[in-house]
Amino acid sequence: MTRTLSFRDALNEAIVQEMDRDPNVFVFGLDVPDHKRIFGSTKGLVERFGKERCFGTPLSEEAMTGMALGAAISGLRPIHVHIRVDFLLLAMNQLLNMVSNFRYLSGGTLEVPLVIRAIIGRGWGQGAQHSKSLQSVFAHVPGLKVVMPTTPNDAKGLLISAIRDDNPVVFLEHRWLYDVSGEVTCGEDGIPLSKTNVLRRGKDATVVATSWMNVEALKAAEILSREGVEVEVVDPRTIAPLDDGPIIESCARTGHCVVADYDWSFCGFGAELAARIMEKCWGKLRSPVSRVGFAHVPCPTTRCLESEFYPNAVTIIRVIEKKLGLKEMDLSGESFYTWESRFRGPF
Repeated sequence: MTRTLSFRDALNEAIVQEMDRDPNVFVFGLDVPDHKRIFGSTKGLVERFGKERCFGTPLSEEAMTGMALGAAISGLRPIHVHIRVDFLLLAMNQLLNMVSNFRYLSGGTLEVPLVIRAIIGRGWGQGAQHSKSLQSVFAHVPGLKVVMPTTPNDAKGLLISAIRDDNPVVFLEHRWLYDVSGEVTCGEDGIPLSKTNVLRRGKDATVVATSWMNVEALKAAEILSREGVEVEVVDPRTIAPLDDGPIIESCARTGHCVVADYDWSFCGFGAELAARIMEKCWGKLRSPVSRVGFAHVPCPTTRCLESEFYPNAVTIIRVIEKKLGLKEMDLSGESFYTWESRFRGPF
């Protein structure tokens, strides 16, 4: 059955389904049961499942992540919510030295079925301490799976699979995506982790994008198609482990690739992708792989500077025009995403 759901409702539906299915699944974290309910994604959980399976925590990321690890290796399946990925950094000792290693150190005798949800991305001029993504940091660590859904269908399907996985999964959700609605077709079994998705077919250039940059890439592709340029948009969805087969196939076929990663470009996931594409498509590429990402500075708070910091559809269009030797389009009449005007408060 196909239904239209928002990103937040798709997440909520996945959690409710899995909590109904498995009594060992529980949700906890800062603000999880309060009136805001993590942008609405945990609404109704405490009323339906009680305070033992849905509860808030103190501001103690290291301790709470350690608790999540203990629960996971004891047979429970925790979903630990960090409302900003920036503050997940306070739990890095647990993540890098304990959570990611535990199954390996136990010789595979202990499973770690732990999902860590964290919110990434821009919002309302939040500045350098509330605007990070950090997927490359987590993907760098063996033992951690890293998921970045873009569509409501992926939000539901991938979260179901993450909850059922017996390994720790870092599940990164962009705050602007919560209001995006789309068709949800995935069944109760979810969508397998590590399966790249082609969002749009094209023949002239490939854009490999993560999270919100897929929204910008699809907008760029729509505009470029009016000029006869067909751009293929590929979403890895799970960046660790990475299913690079469809990415390599697309880039080898189109001969041009832009990697649009929702993070700093320097030493990022985009660099890993660019290296793989160059190695595996050598002789088939007609131009070097281009990278689009955050400027290599702390995120500014002022709106005009923030807009320069974050790349968007215009950035992607200009890179593709240069790559294909095209004249710059007049974009003055185009309407691009500016969700700041819809903002009604941080939660």
